[in-house]
Amino acid sequence: MTFIEFKKTLLDAEISLPKFSKLIKVSEKNIQSYKKKGEVPNCIAVAASCFAHMHKSGLNYRNIVENLELKAKTKKGAGFGKCKKKSGKLSEL
Repeated sequence: MTFIEFKKTLLDAEISLPKFSKLIKVSEKNIQSYKKKGEVPNCIAVAASCFAHMHKSGLNYRNIVENLELKAKTKKGAGFGKCKKKSGKLSEL
């Protein structure tokens, strides 16, 4: 699914991109990055398409997804905020 088709599908589901990303616990920045690639991954396309079809059928997909109690993934790694403080000793060469 192209990114443009994805955005149209979100309109059919009557959900904005920020609300979609919050609902499925994926960062909005991550989803916006697919714009450069021109298409969205299959799992994102399937979710958006299902939401649109459920909405047209009168089903409240938001409650269904919220009941899944999805967890947002966090980055693992050092990063700048986790730098260890050095002991102040000069290392020998």
